[in-house]
Amino acid sequence: MAEIEFSAFLKQCLDRRIKDKDTLEKEVLAWSKQRNEAKTKIHWSFTVDKARTTLKSKYERVSPVNTNIPNN
Repeated sequence: MAEIEFSAFLKQCLDRRIKDKDTLEKEVLAWSKQRNEAKTKIHWSFTVDKARTTLKSKYERVSPVNTNIPNN
């Protein structure tokens, strides 16, 4: 979700050079306040099942935990 918010911020606010850190902080606070007050939501285009199918080649398969191994 953070990546989506950063992308929205970049497109909406960082289309220009910001002169200093203080100005950037003010811009970020104003932008996030506006989005929070508007209760902006993310439109997810993937369902969990579709994401798993589409992205399965990108992730390792996790093996089940072997419960027969004694704890030391």
